Amino acid sequence: MTTHMLQEIGEAGDAVALQRAQNAERLAELGARLRGLDPPLVATIARGSSDCCALYLKYLVEIVSGVPCASIGPSIATLYRTPMRLEGGVSVAISQSGRSPDIVELQRAARRGGALAVAMVNDVASPLAQEAGVLLPLCAGTERSVAATKSMVAGLAAGASLVAAWREDRQLADALTGLSEILRGQTVPPPAAMLSQLANARSAFVLGRGATLAIAAEAALKLKETCAIHAEAYSAAEVLHGPAELVASGFPVIAFLPSDAAREGMLPTLTVLANAGATLITIEAGGDDGTDRLATAKVEATLLEPIVMIHRFYRLAEALALRLGRDPDRPRNLRKVTETV
Repeated sequence: MTTHMLQEIGEAGDAVALQRAQNAERLAELGARLRGLDPPLVATIARGSSDCCALYLKYLVEIVSGVPCASIGPSIATLYRTPMRLEGGVSVAISQSGRSPDIVELQRAARRGGALAVAMVNDVASPLAQEAGVLLPLCAGTERSVAATKSMVAGLAAGASLVAAWREDRQLADALTGLSEILRGQTVPPPAAMLSQLANARSAFVLGRGATLAIAAEAALKLKETCAIHAEAYSAAEVLHGPAELVASGFPVIAFLPSDAAREGMLPTLTVLANAGATLITIEAGGDDGTDRLATAKVEATLLEPIVMIHRFYRLAEALALRLGRDPDRPRNLRKVTETV
């Protein structure tokens, strides 16, 4: 069975390449505008997988610029009607459809509150895109699987492109230029032995630290969506503060291990969990696949590793869903466009 999810994972590299080409002028203009504005705060607006994109953007903004970046709950605008106070700040709304009423309304509230409203949206005819102060199209094209993959990768790449343009980060910009080819080259399916390890799991932890925490959250969401596995994402700095009590023999722990400063802090935590009986699977750059290791292609900027890692993980989630007899394109209780107020 060839799923739409698998096809769309394979199209992610093309989506990133198209986005980079079509948004080059927009990004240059936005970068100059942000440097002139020098915002004291970046606020993000998103739900679901797009909120995982927003969490990735948060880490990039704070690591590269030192400017605080925080998510705003849409209910502040839709239920509580609290006026936003964002004068001189920037809001970034991220959405595949651009049509959820609460996301659209919060962007309106941010604009009324004085923010420069940037929207990263796949559907450029949507209300969110049309009402933005600055639009960065995701350029992912049609996505038929309910489980978003190429639009998620496109959202991550758009966030990294925004930060690179704003901060004039040449290393990040150069690495983004080669990202599409790296994604196109990630075509190897996950090891069968790894699927066997996970096939009987009903619960799992997914760990990250720093920028990989964002994709840990996305991976946990995908395991729920596609495999009906109750997966929860934690920072490796937090998992020993209570959640580790759930770990027993054979309990799956999937860890996104970055190459940057966060790596050394994660390794002792993984040792503690392994000693408690956890079955560890690491996802990291370089080397070869194994029963307990999913290798990703290397990328020149470590801040882009999460994009390459989640792209490789999607193949694991899709293959595991099929192994479990599930259709990852059509979860039982979900729709492609979720509209909340």
